[in-house]
Amino acid sequence: MTSGSKLAPGASTSGSGPGAMNTPMAGGAAGTAESSGVRVDAVEIAGLCGEGLRARLGEIARAESRLAVMKADAWGEIARRSGDGAAAWAATDAMSVSGRRARSEVRDAVRLGELEATREGLAAGAVPVGHAQLIARAAGDAPIDERLLAERAAQEGYDEFRRTVARHVADISRDDGASVLERQRQARSGRIYTRKSDGMTVLDLVVDPVTGARLGTVIAAAERRLFKDEDPNARRTPPQRAADAVVELICEPDAKRPSGASLIVVADYDTVNHQLTGGRLGDGTPIPIGEIAKLAVDAEVLPSIFEAATGDLRMGRSRRTATDLQRAALALRDKGCVGCGIAPERCQHHHIDHWQHGGHTDYDNLLTVCHHCHNDKIHLQGHTPSWHPGNPTQPGQPPSLGRYELEPPTTPLNDTTTGSKSHPERPGPEHPHADRGGRRPGPRKHRAATSPPLSPAGGTVG
Repeated sequence: MTSGSKLAPGASTSGSGPGAMNTPMAGGAAGTAESSGVRVDAVEIAGLCGEGLRARLGEIARAESRLAVMKADAWGEIARRSGDGAAAWAATDAMSVSGRRARSEVRDAVRLGELEATREGLAAGAVPVGHAQLIARAAGDAPIDERLLAERAAQEGYDEFRRTVARHVADISRDDGASVLERQRQARSGRIYTRKSDGMTVLDLVVDPVTGARLGTVIAAAERRLFKDEDPNARRTPPQRAADAVVELICEPDAKRPSGASLIVVADYDTVNHQLTGGRLGDGTPIPIGEIAKLAVDAEVLPSIFEAATGDLRMGRSRRTATDLQRAALALRDKGCVGCGIAPERCQHHHIDHWQHGGHTDYDNLLTVCHHCHNDKIHLQGHTPSWHPGNPTQPGQPPSLGRYELEPPTTPLNDTTTGSKSHPERPGPEHPHADRGGRRPGPRKHRAATSPPLSPAGGTVG
């Protein structure tokens, strides 16, 4: 790759010449020629349109997938000859990565050597690197259907695919995923250390998904309380508020538990066998049904059935912030930020029809978004919500009713753009988000507006 050049889409065939990166395929991948390589041309990008830049990123991602196969082949061969430790040392020495990362990636590389469909997808550039790592790690937990996961990996975004893999592992485990959860709990770790670069103290914690959801819920509730007590003219940044919430919870353990800190867990009821199935957290992460029973012992359990027509999910203009019931229902529908997939307890709720322009605090007018996606994507870049119907699910899995996604504007916003545009239509009566009586709300006008005051995780804005 030419030093100092700016990059744009180019050929992806083997060859040599200025701006080319041409590396022979180490060991070869199934379904690819031994002599094939990876080439990404370097050209100027200043004249590219937005679509061209996105195409460029896609080309680079495909090249990274092919390079990942080469790297895995090299690590796998060293591990075969001299052991995993030697491969990790070689990765640390030759590629200047941390020992911890080297050990993790070598483990993935060794597993990848036995995953033919995933290797084929990587070599073809169809399976992203992160997706392949998820498959490799799942293969270490259970006897997965690797070809099925490789096919889904080529079709799904990272967060959706992460949930697909977790559900697949739980489904094929004969103990409803209990053994997987136990292995995750055994792998927990925590440390506190001083960062040498600036003297700051860092708290590093790794826990299982259930514990993580409980922590996230309590911390988010503490953040909302801090936000409520802040001076509107001197607000903390979201990262500062999160740090203060954690410090308060640890250093003041006798303080009153924040309100709205109930953990959301979901299960389906099998009317034939009269039992609960498909246990999962609010973001869709599967958990054993037995874990729900354990949580119920120490927690306030509010069994509820959410239906779109219920008046409990319609607050109109009586309040701006979402109720606890609305937050729970939105977590089940959106499973986290509709822009990036971050967990629902780390999110706030955006009024699709803005509150300051008469929008209601109703379930079908609220959207789950994180601080970044709300402020940057919606209010600064002009992204709008778009409804996507659900995908077919595997037998025994909970139904996928569809989801909202943030779509970028066809014309980028600038300082002089103040015209109106329409939001896409809301889900029709076949979805659980239809209006009372199954009516479909028509397209609503989008009013240009400045960003309203930002609220912390779990708040309602916009």
